[in-house]
Amino acid sequence: MSEAALERLLGEEGTREREFPICRHQIYFAHAAVGPLPKRVTGAMNRYLQRASEESQDFDALCGQMEEVRAAAARFVGADASEIALLGPTSLGLSLVANGLAWRAGDEVVCYGDDYPAIVYPWLELGRRGVELVYLQSDTPGVITLENVEAALTKRTRLVALASCNFLTGYRPDLEAIGRMLRERGVLFAVDAIQSLGAFPFPAAAVDFMSADSHKWLLGPETAGIVFVKKERQAELRPTLIGGSNVVAPNNIAQREIAFVRGAQRYEPGAMNYAGLFGLEAALDLQTEFGVDIIADRLRKLKRAAVECLQSLGCILLPPAEGPNSSSITTFSHPASDSAEIVRALAAERVIASLRFDRAGNSYVRISPHFYNTLEEIEGMSEVLERALKAC
Repeated sequence: MSEAALERLLGEEGTREREFPICRHQIYFAHAAVGPLPKRVTGAMNRYLQRASEESQDFDALCGQMEEVRAAAARFVGADASEIALLGPTSLGLSLVANGLAWRAGDEVVCYGDDYPAIVYPWLELGRRGVELVYLQSDTPGVITLENVEAALTKRTRLVALASCNFLTGYRPDLEAIGRMLRERGVLFAVDAIQSLGAFPFPAAAVDFMSADSHKWLLGPETAGIVFVKKERQAELRPTLIGGSNVVAPNNIAQREIAFVRGAQRYEPGAMNYAGLFGLEAALDLQTEFGVDIIADRLRKLKRAAVECLQSLGCILLPPAEGPNSSSITTFSHPASDSAEIVRALAAERVIASLRFDRAGNSYVRISPHFYNTLEEIEGMSEVLERALKAC
């Protein structure tokens, strides 16, 4: 973990552009959507694909290499390798949790209805099995506190499902405090971590289940994700995808009874996205080189600069603009301009942002820079935005 490594990256534009080729052509502020792939990620994927095209594929060797990816993912999230399954997308891991627990009619699941649908729909579908969905209430969009969660619990609450960061507002709930409270109550805790994994430290010890694809803040490819299942929960979370890899089958001979392999590999039914997972490993190595704490500090600095620029232009920001629950997501609108027009105007000058909506249909511009973005790029976005607003 090296702050000096980050300083070298940011201080040498040629190095930054080689590692992140997107910088040559765009100011990319849409990492909360799909992050661009760094050179070393595509390099790792291409090396695998090249080998696959020129040499016979050794399945046993690939399995050994996937163990290395699993170990890297475990170190990154602060877990044991036996608690990691290599699956994507995020919704797949969450659906495995929703479908694999032994629910009883009348059980309750608590979630926030204005989180991303992937952390809502798997639990809503459980209504077919008599499970009731309880929606958290919040006075401020995206803001979920320990008190909000505690107020929603009843004697029938079986599980709480939250996003580690709200996709619209960028609010990050205190997962550690919420997790401690739920553990004391005997309530399970599932987290969709895709909007913070790679940007902020993840408190694996506080949760029971976590799923995150790598294509946002981890800077990996799509459908190469990390699923965490705490050791103590693996016996009660039955795999719902069954195949040749997660069931014991000596010499590939099917047995008369199903016996799952040990550890979280029991949730991996068959062949894997090998190219993507080699890319994930490279992405994890890249971020470990800088350190997630250093990356988080950098994102807070970029956040402050972005907030100052936007406020100076009269933009209206969704909270939080600062503080321990903020993230690198900053979402805003302007009273004198349509948000869709702002996104188009930014894109026309190669500044990439996202258009997002709330439940009432109000539109917003969402920016989400990553650690390799610069303060000069924030200023560049501000200049483009100022011209766009004057043209309205």
